[in-house]
Amino acid sequence: MDTPIDFTALKQRQQTAWASGDYAVIGTTLQIVGESLAEACDLRWDETVLDVAAGNGNASLAAARRGCNVTSTDYVDTLLARGAERARAEHLAMATQVADVEALPFKDASFDAVLSTFGVMFAPDQQRSAAEMARVCRPGGRIGMANWTPEGFIGQLFKTLGRHLPPPAGVKPPSLWGVKSHLETLFGDQASAIAATPKVFNFRYRSAAHFVEVFRTWYGPVHKAFAALPPATAALLERDLIELLNRLNQGGERSLVVPSEYLEVVITRR
Repeated sequence: MDTPIDFTALKQRQQTAWASGDYAVIGTTLQIVGESLAEACDLRWDETVLDVAAGNGNASLAAARRGCNVTSTDYVDTLLARGAERARAEHLAMATQVADVEALPFKDASFDAVLSTFGVMFAPDQQRSAAEMARVCRPGGRIGMANWTPEGFIGQLFKTLGRHLPPPAGVKPPSLWGVKSHLETLFGDQASAIAATPKVFNFRYRSAAHFVEVFRTWYGPVHKAFAALPPATAALLERDLIELLNRLNQGGERSLVVPSEYLEVVITRR
């Protein structure tokens, strides 16, 4: 008999991981993904938009730039503060609120669009997260997401991490959110249409070693993985990550350009 998953304890560990380092250092480089998603969702002036697991606010800012009334949410308050700083710098109106995507503190059908860029996919209870996004989106509204695919670079990076630090038993891989058939299972009858377009984001760093240095310092899951491993195992993880990066590098010998596939998703709420 399978042991039930303690989602509360798991989420607390994840929250600690994402609060470690400073995801904003990485997140800021992904801004183009938020802009593309805002266009794919055809956001309109004065629409109400919720960004869940927003991090430092890439999708939130993209929506605010299009005149939307935006609420940016995450369960890490320091990341929301970084997003708020960015909004103030651009003189954009944007509300922030600490909130967990698995228990959103909003009424049914409160928003015209609900967005997430590389955020909701990491919530441990996938079915509950999808149900909450659908619940707060009005009928005819849009749920827009950018999710890393299993086959893409970030999907492979997490598989590499998992070989050295196995993920919790029974928890579905976050990269399943990058598979259209899985999204159809998650959203089911709550969606009248699901459009999923494979896209690519290019990670650009000086070298594979530079990428690993940045990610082990600032990117929560990688930071915590290295911190949890004994030195010999951490060295093996570093070796494997550098091998993966060099194998996928399209930047030549003097630079690092690694394409990472993701799925740009627009779900029309039934």
